[in-house]
Amino acid sequence: MSERYEKGMKIRRKVLGDAHVDRAEAQKSEFDAAFQEMITEGAWGTVWARNTIPLRERSMLTIALLAATGNFAEIPMHIRATANTGATREDVMEALLHVAVYAGVPKANHAIKLARDTYAEMEEDNG
Repeated sequence: MSERYEKGMKIRRKVLGDAHVDRAEAQKSEFDAAFQEMITEGAWGTVWARNTIPLRERSMLTIALLAATGNFAEIPMHIRATANTGATREDVMEALLHVAVYAGVPKANHAIKLARDTYAEMEEDNG
C-alpha cells in the first residue's frame, strides 16, 4: 500500500478506533476494496492527516457538514469518534446550532437526536 494509505489508516484508527476499523476491514469485499482504499487515502490520509487544524475541529466540521448535507448515516460513527478527537458534547452542540441557522432546523434537529441517542449508547457501553 502507498505511504498515503498507511498514514490514512493510522489516522483512521486514531479517530474511529481499532475496533471500528477492524470491523470495516473485515467486511471489505472485492467489490468495495477500491472505494475503501480511496477513502483511506483521500479522506484520512490527505484531509484528516493535515496538521493545519486539530482533530477536535475536524471532528466538529465533519459532524456539521454531515448534518448540513443530510448525510445522517455517518453521524453516529463521528459522534463516537469524539471520544478520540477531544470534541466535547458542547462542541458538537455548537456545531449543530450553526447547522440549524445556516442549513435548516430540521437537519439540525435530526442530527441532535442522533447525537443524543449515540451519547446515551456510549454511556451504556461505558457504564
